[in-house]
Amino acid sequence: MKQLTVLAVPIILLLLSLSFLFRPTTPPSLYSRQAFEPDRRLRVYVADLPRALNYGLLDLYWSLPAADSRIQASSDPDHPPPRNHPPYPDNPLIKQYSAEYWLLASLRAPATAAVRVVADWREADVVFVPFFATLSAEMELGWGTKGAFRRKDGNEDYRRQREVVDRVTSHPAWRRSGGRDHIFVLTDPVAMWHVRTEIAPAILLVVDFGGWYKLDSKFASRDSSYMIQHTQVSLLKDVIVPYTHLLPTLHFSENKDRPTLLYFKGAKHRHRGGLVREKLWDLLDNEPDIVMEEGFPNATGREQSIKGMRASEFCLHPSGDTPTSCRLFDAIASLCIPVIVSDGVELPFEGMIDYTEFSIFVSVSNAMRPKWLANHLRNISKHEKDEFRRNLAHVQPMFEYDTSYSNSRGSAHPDGAVNYIWKKIHQKLPMIQEAVIREKRKPDGTSIPLRCHCT
Repeated sequence: MKQLTVLAVPIILLLLSLSFLFRPTTPPSLYSRQAFEPDRRLRVYVADLPRALNYGLLDLYWSLPAADSRIQASSDPDHPPPRNHPPYPDNPLIKQYSAEYWLLASLRAPATAAVRVVADWREADVVFVPFFATLSAEMELGWGTKGAFRRKDGNEDYRRQREVVDRVTSHPAWRRSGGRDHIFVLTDPVAMWHVRTEIAPAILLVVDFGGWYKLDSKFASRDSSYMIQHTQVSLLKDVIVPYTHLLPTLHFSENKDRPTLLYFKGAKHRHRGGLVREKLWDLLDNEPDIVMEEGFPNATGREQSIKGMRASEFCLHPSGDTPTSCRLFDAIASLCIPVIVSDGVELPFEGMIDYTEFSIFVSVSNAMRPKWLANHLRNISKHEKDEFRRNLAHVQPMFEYDTSYSNSRGSAHPDGAVNYIWKKIHQKLPMIQEAVIREKRKPDGTSIPLRCHCT
């Protein structure tokens, strides 16, 4: 009996030591705790930037004495500014990229089901950078010295870009993640043009990847340093967001007969991928039930577009300077079935919605065949067109930015574009967190090339 007692003591001690060895410990990283909470709201910290870099830019815009130099003075709806001007410019060259305004407005509003603002960056999933990069770039293009946008000297947009990057990258939040959990809204293809390599690791909200691959061929062929590398953008980390549509929304109950088969209004001559547009124009221009109009979205062009889209079964969406354009979202707002001829197109909220349920996708090679596109559309039955249009009406709210908080007092509409953008960012969180953790364990002196190819 004594021998059993003597043997039991070391066994008990051994078991106690093992229980301490395998006792669960507190997770060592904030990220590892968050990774197991997929259903909670996205926690957002808003980077501390001067008002001059967001709402102050709007004040500056509305104080400009002259119209946008790129359009006729009579076509600029904002200058002279109307007494009760909208919260963001109505100038169509700028308005189409207004996501930056609505996203920041949603973070100043009460918390929503999709996102919660936190006061401590250490508690945040992502850091939102509240810089109106599109407005800054467009003001330089429209009111700066002509031809000076690519230069840095005397470029107010570059000065603001530089200030944003210097402030953001000097903060501990950036050093913690290398910027991988920071969000920049770059809906304009030229937004933050001069500093893109410095913010490439971040989450970039863009309308497509067209403005990122290369500049005009005349620059790219002359100097390879003008090339913009594919490693700066990726569907793994970045989010495709909708343009702001410029035409009013037509509700399904307001839909009427549509005598025109296919409608397009825009510039015939474009660059790069937009060369397809010119060839399509020549193929379709003489078809009796197809309307191809050239024009600019000024007051007259806007009314023509409203009438044309609402009277047409299908609306053509060929690539232009970039693979997508605001025209696609005007078509959705007008219940005009989009016909997308753009092989390299990327679209908002894929995985949440299926575009084939309300859009027609046509390869460039098929569209270039004489009579092929017109005959293909004519063979689509009324039942199919009605189903497409019902589905269009169903997804219309997903592409609305201006919902209930134009004065930053209400909350984002649960079915609106802003909340879907936050949800899409939330979906990418595990990948972003993994990238941050992998970056932390790399020893000093490690050099690994960027690898971000994803199609």
